Amino acid sequence: MIEILAAPDEAPVDVNEPLARLSESLHGAGIIVYGLAILLLLAGYALTLDRFAGQRSRELVAAGGGPIVSADENGPGRVVPDQARRPASAVWINMGYAVAIAGAALQFAALVTRGFAAHRVPWGNMYEFISLTMLACMVGGIIALRAPGNRKYLGFLGVAVVLILVIADRFLHQPVGPVSAPLRSYWMVIHVSIISISSGVLLVSGIASMLFLLNNYFGWFGEDAAERLDRIAYRAVVFAFPLFSLGVICGAIWAESAWGRYWAWDPKEVVSFIAWVVYAAYLHARATAGWRTAAAVINVFGFATLLFNLFAINLVISGLHSYANG
Repeated sequence: MIEILAAPDEAPVDVNEPLARLSESLHGAGIIVYGLAILLLLAGYALTLDRFAGQRSRELVAAGGGPIVSADENGPGRVVPDQARRPASAVWINMGYAVAIAGAALQFAALVTRGFAAHRVPWGNMYEFISLTMLACMVGGIIALRAPGNRKYLGFLGVAVVLILVIADRFLHQPVGPVSAPLRSYWMVIHVSIISISSGVLLVSGIASMLFLLNNYFGWFGEDAAERLDRIAYRAVVFAFPLFSLGVICGAIWAESAWGRYWAWDPKEVVSFIAWVVYAAYLHARATAGWRTAAAVINVFGFATLLFNLFAINLVISGLHSYANG
């Protein structure tokens, strides 16, 4: 056990060192497993492209079977119709989906052991907050994309999750320890967890809208993908937006308790309010006939606002929330 000195008016905090090391190992293993899941999912997606199906067609013709599809039917790099896809693609995608679930389980275990090691909830600093948000993003993606026809999109979501986790590990990593004095409140358990989970699910929606726009312009996923991706993005926001609103309200109540006022025009508060307005605008646009592409653009802007609020506000711009980095 390692003893960490706390504030003068508080008892020292004991950190369970074996559990802390186990948490670090589980976290690293989770990222590696996520990487494997991404490779499997993207390999399965690649097998749905006509250049791979065209090669398979030539193999079947050489073996005396009928062709699945001509490589020239859809043009290079186009998606092959469902009935023409190689069965192997579904195998790779389903394996990747299962491995992604294993990665999420490892990341969840890492957070739980970190919490037990520190004797507190494991979202007391930027490193832990990002870990929880990415776990919520991955679990949200696993649930939202559970339909077999949607699972291939999980690979693209996984790329974003792993990239953010690697950045957090490289630049924001902090050893297990006590939280700073302003965070020793039950409101941290309520406010931060709600904001983290809702932000993670909103990131799922943002990735879905990005893929929707890419499919509109480049046809990466086939004709039926637009409706699927639009529906995924919309449902994610419908679930997460009320949670995000509740998190902002809880933050205002905590601010009044800690700083004596509900609203202080702190940069974090301002950008959170901007994000709230953006997602409200998305829901309005999505409900307007003929505005689905515009709604997707608004949703991607909301995605960018969340990332800006996550990194720039906490790490670059000085404000009342700057202590979240330490």
